[in-house]
Amino acid sequence: MSSSPSPRFVSRLTRNTLVLILAGGRGSRLMDLTTWRAKPAVPFGGKFRIIDFTLSNCINSGIRRIGVLTQYKAHSLIRHLRLGWGSLRGDFGEFVEILPAQQRTEGSWYRGTADAVYQSLDIVRMHDPDYVLILAGDHVYKMDYGPMLARHVETGADVTVGCLEVPVEEASAFGVMAVDGDNRVVRFQEKPADPPSIPGQSDRALASMGIYVFSQAFLFKQLIADARKESDHDFGKDIIPSLIDQARVIAFPFRDAATGGQAYWRDVGTIDAFWKTNLELVGVNPQLNLYDKEWPIWTHQEQLPPAKFVFDDDDRRGMAVDSMVSGGCIISGAYLRRSLLFSSVVVEDGSRVEDAVILPEAHIEPGCRIRKAVIDKHCRLAAGTVIGEDPEEDARRFHLSPGGVVLVTPDMLGQEIHNVYT
Repeated sequence: MSSSPSPRFVSRLTRNTLVLILAGGRGSRLMDLTTWRAKPAVPFGGKFRIIDFTLSNCINSGIRRIGVLTQYKAHSLIRHLRLGWGSLRGDFGEFVEILPAQQRTEGSWYRGTADAVYQSLDIVRMHDPDYVLILAGDHVYKMDYGPMLARHVETGADVTVGCLEVPVEEASAFGVMAVDGDNRVVRFQEKPADPPSIPGQSDRALASMGIYVFSQAFLFKQLIADARKESDHDFGKDIIPSLIDQARVIAFPFRDAATGGQAYWRDVGTIDAFWKTNLELVGVNPQLNLYDKEWPIWTHQEQLPPAKFVFDDDDRRGMAVDSMVSGGCIISGAYLRRSLLFSSVVVEDGSRVEDAVILPEAHIEPGCRIRKAVIDKHCRLAAGTVIGEDPEEDARRFHLSPGGVVLVTPDMLGQEIHNVYT
């Protein structure tokens, strides 16, 4: 088996691969951030949506045949895909197709991840790929899928599962696997109460990333069989565990190509994780480099003016320290510290914002104090609003996370926003 497949070999594999991105989940652990939008459509990183990372990985990997399976409150996601990902050339066989739940084969909505793909098998058959790469649309990471496809072919795998090492105490949120010396999966448990550790590393477990490579024929056979029996119709709960003893299931460890160590990957599925992962970006040398020209993150680029900082008086100075501020923002005599502002945010005179993530088009009126908070899109905070100083008051008015992050949405403020769906 070649440890370094040739670029031509990988290019052939990526051209003959169809990607299906599972993007229909609500993401209920993000609380009110997903009241009006699916988790993959949640803004992230100042100007992106979460799904942009998975889509950018596909494009940067040379895979340009992509289907996005949607279901829960998909309007903002579909609108984003249409605006930001509609430029691929159909005459070159490139596309990002939106595949909403249509009850094509069953009189029900998607019952699980495997059922979501099963209900689109006629579309997969129409595109006739050699390989089907199944991805989740709600994680933040940068990954070249080419080497994983190459490993799948070189090992003669029936299915290849992307995996990473996680702390044992966090492993119950994942599918956890055990492998032999050739990385063949010998055991797979979905979200076990007592996760097994990696031999020799009692504090680490090997977790599934929810990334799978199948050959087309093998995938069809497994999904059709699963649809005919009682199950949860889920890849992690049903499909993968059922294959361990009867098929060749290979684990593909997600490693940093430069260091060989664990690569960057985040599940921003809770308010605490969402807040922390966004604020990691304002560090001097963040693990996730958004300025990497060799692996750009693509998105819908709004036409906005540059960010503006105004007033330079002793008692009124517009400034930001250890922060990221996106286009269209106006910082008018206000002070930002360790914060990330998305597009078109306005912060007015005398306001102080620290350790906060402010989503697009929020407006903070004069004299506010905001600390350790996530402020949702379109929120307008009245003059003198204080958030993040009194936990009891914050919990009464807003949502206070287990880690002490305050989430504020327009609904909590009693504000009716005509375009909240975007």
